[in-house]
Amino acid sequence: MDQKFSNKVAIIAGGAGGIGKGVALRLGQEGAIVVIFDFNQSLLDQTLIEFKQRKIKAKGFLIDVSDEGQVQNGILQVKKEFGKIDILINSAGIVGPTSTKITEYSNADFDKLYQVNLKGSFLLTKYVLQEMEKSGNGRLLLISSISGKEGNPGMVGYSASKAGVIGLVKGVAKEYAETNITINGLAPAVIKTPMNENTSAEQLAYMIAKIPMKRLGTIEEVAALCCFVISDENSFSTGFIYDISGGRATY
Repeated sequence: MDQKFSNKVAIIAGGAGGIGKGVALRLGQEGAIVVIFDFNQSLLDQTLIEFKQRKIKAKGFLIDVSDEGQVQNGILQVKKEFGKIDILINSAGIVGPTSTKITEYSNADFDKLYQVNLKGSFLLTKYVLQEMEKSGNGRLLLISSISGKEGNPGMVGYSASKAGVIGLVKGVAKEYAETNITINGLAPAVIKTPMNENTSAEQLAYMIAKIPMKRLGTIEEVAALCCFVISDENSFSTGFIYDISGGRATY
């Protein structure tokens, strides 16, 4: 593969599985030093072993993205060890309840979705930017969802938290528009990942039916777009939410 990320230091939050792992794999194959933040120790260990076998330079940190201290310390450790942070991709996220009306949606479930999906994005962005400001250079990509644009019934916590991520991207990107730091987002429709194994069949059928291509997206397709968005080639794009939805997105 092309080595366009040679010697770039890339943090991928939620990188031990699913979309995050796919993006980390492609970045590593294209020369990046991959740093994975994940809260699942066994999955993280397994992924690091696999990457080592593939000759990918990778390091892992056990981090809960909703915990400010863990996020801040993790980012400081990466900067201390590698001297810089070039890229942050946040794919850490949870789905929460599905096929559940708002009147039956527990406050605790909603709070958990906010803490991981939105607050996690905020914390990672805040503390990575503190380091990127020093070099005046960087690429951030936050993974949102088509449900953050359009809303999925029965998934109010997920839809609301992912809509928040879109607002975060658009607001912060304007704060850094006069630097060489870009902040963009991605809004996938339903992608074939382990995360969807817990989604009800009814909910999954609804989401696929909304996609004109009538199929799930693949991790490889998402990884390809992510790697373009955070590449040096993509220098005149910030505050944008990229579509990868099989035609579902209407704006």
